[in-house]
Amino acid sequence: MAEPASNANPVSGADLTVINHPLLKRDLTVLRRAGTPHGDFRKKVSDAAAILAYEALRDIALDEVPIETPLEATTGYRVAEEVIVVPIMRAGLGMVDGFVRYIPEARVGHLGLQRDEETKRPIDYYSNIPNGIENAHVFVVDPMLATGGSATAAIQHLKEHGAQRFTFACLVAAPEGIQRIARLHDDVRIVAATLDRGLDANAFIRPGLGDAGDRIFGTTG
Repeated sequence: MAEPASNANPVSGADLTVINHPLLKRDLTVLRRAGTPHGDFRKKVSDAAAILAYEALRDIALDEVPIETPLEATTGYRVAEEVIVVPIMRAGLGMVDGFVRYIPEARVGHLGLQRDEETKRPIDYYSNIPNGIENAHVFVVDPMLATGGSATAAIQHLKEHGAQRFTFACLVAAPEGIQRIARLHDDVRIVAATLDRGLDANAFIRPGLGDAGDRIFGTTG
């Protein structure tokens, strides 16, 4: 039997949920394994993102609607909130299908941020954000939350476009990134598949799973 999502917060001050689910543990094992082919890696990112989405959408608002079954009238439900999914490119693109699997009517923005390997700071190179974001629940998705530089830059960018309600969803998180989001954007909920040990001298998550973007798309850094 699957264990419920854990609300235990191992990082003080953060609104963090680490999902404790056996299928996520299985999928993360495939993602961590160095020899996993990029096609299998890409599929597992999408599968794991769908489990994250299922949990991240647990508190989505609903409206009651009257419906007719084949036998009688009853009450049904529909999603009452506008949902916008914003992947941080490139790697975040691998998580989009997992989220829209449950909310096919969701709109998708695109935000291009890449890390400067010397300064470790994010560089903004592309933005295409849907209108009406100020009234939506925005799900920012990226497989990795390392230093938190790209995540906090993305959240700030979206706030400047009017966004007000956020969830940041990732597969692998480091305490340093969680702490940075909590410090700069304490109104953002974080949902992660696992919390790893921390960052090494090159700001890579350990044990991590390598460069998610390169492994999703079959490229090298």
